[in-house]
Amino acid sequence: MNRYIDILGRWGLTLQIVKTALAASLSWWVATGLLHSQYPYFAAVAAIITVQVTVADSVDKATQRIVGIIGGVLLSMLLGHWFQVGAASIFLVIFIGMAIAKALKMNQQIISQVAISSLLVLAFGQTNQAYAFERIIETVLGSGMAVLINALIVPQNAVPDVEKSILRFTELSATTLTTLTALLDTTGPRWKTGRSEVDALIKEAEDCRKTLKLGEQSLKYNPLLTHQRVRLSHLTETIVQLERITIQIRGIRRSLVDLRADQVFRRDQPYAQQLHLALEATARCIAAYGQARMQPSPENEKHLAEAILKAQKEQDLCLHTLSSITSLFTLRDMGSILTDLGRIVLETQQQNPELLQADPHSPIT
Repeated sequence: MNRYIDILGRWGLTLQIVKTALAASLSWWVATGLLHSQYPYFAAVAAIITVQVTVADSVDKATQRIVGIIGGVLLSMLLGHWFQVGAASIFLVIFIGMAIAKALKMNQQIISQVAISSLLVLAFGQTNQAYAFERIIETVLGSGMAVLINALIVPQNAVPDVEKSILRFTELSATTLTTLTALLDTTGPRWKTGRSEVDALIKEAEDCRKTLKLGEQSLKYNPLLTHQRVRLSHLTETIVQLERITIQIRGIRRSLVDLRADQVFRRDQPYAQQLHLALEATARCIAAYGQARMQPSPENEKHLAEAILKAQKEQDLCLHTLSSITSLFTLRDMGSILTDLGRIVLETQQQNPELLQADPHSPIT
C-alpha cells in the first residue's frame, strides 16, 4: 500500500488530496441528498479546510472553525436586529467579534472565523432567516466528514519516522564519541575541541524530539493505530535514554579538553591508550543499543550484550591504570570521563534487565 502511495505522490496525487476531494464530495452529497440544504457548498468548504495531515490536526481545525462560526453567527444575530448592512455596521460587528475572541484568548484561526461568519450572516441573514443556522449545520457536517475520512482512510502513521530518527540519533551518538578520541592527541599542530561534533549531536537530539511529537500527533484521535501507542511509548523511553547519553558525551568532551590542557598528560601513557580503547568500546555499545531497540531480535540482543561486556571490560582496565597517575588534576579528569562512560553503558542496560547482571563487579555506575 505504501509503495503505491509513494508512486502516486510523485505525480502529485497525494493521499491528502484524495481525502480532501472525497470529503468535499461526500459532504456535498449528504447536504443535498439527505438534508436538502440550500447552502451545500458550506459543507464542502468546511471539509476542504478541515482535512489536515493528521487526525489530531483535523480535529483541531474542525473545532476552531465550528467555534468561530457559532460565535460569529450569534454575534451577528444579536446585533443584526439594530443595524442595517453598511460600512459602519460591518466595522462594528467585526471589531466587536474579534475583540471578544481575542479577550477570551482564542487562537488566530478562531478569531478570523468569527469575523468572516459575522460578516456573512450580517449580509445574508437579514434576507434569509435560515441562513445562520444552515451555516452552522453545514460547517459541522463538512468538518465531521473530513475528520471521519481522515481517521478511517489510511491514517498517517509517523511511528516509522520516529524509528528512523532514533537510528540516526544513536549512530551519530556513537560516531561523536568515537570522534572525541581525537582530543587525546596532543601532538598535532592544531588541537580539536570537539565542540562542533557535540553541537551537531545536540541538534540531532532536538530533531528527534520534534519527530517524536509528530508521531504522538499522528496517533491522537486515531482509532486504527491504537496498537502503535505501546510501540511509541517504548520509543519515547529510548529517546529519553539517548538524551541522557548525550549529556554524558557533552561531559566527556569537556573533561577531555581539560585533560589535554594538563601539562602532565601524555598520549603515550598506558592510561591514555586504554582510555582510547574504552571510548571506542562504549561508542560501539551505543550503536548496538540502537540496533537492538529499533530492530529487536535475538541476534541484536546478543550483539548488545557482547558490546556491553566489552565496554565494561575496557573501562575496568582503564580504571586499573589510574594507579600510575600522580597528578591529581589528571586523576580527576580521568575519573570524570570513566564515570560518564559507565553511565552511558548503564543507560543501554535499562531496557534489558537481564544485562544488568552481565558484569556485577563493574565499578563504573
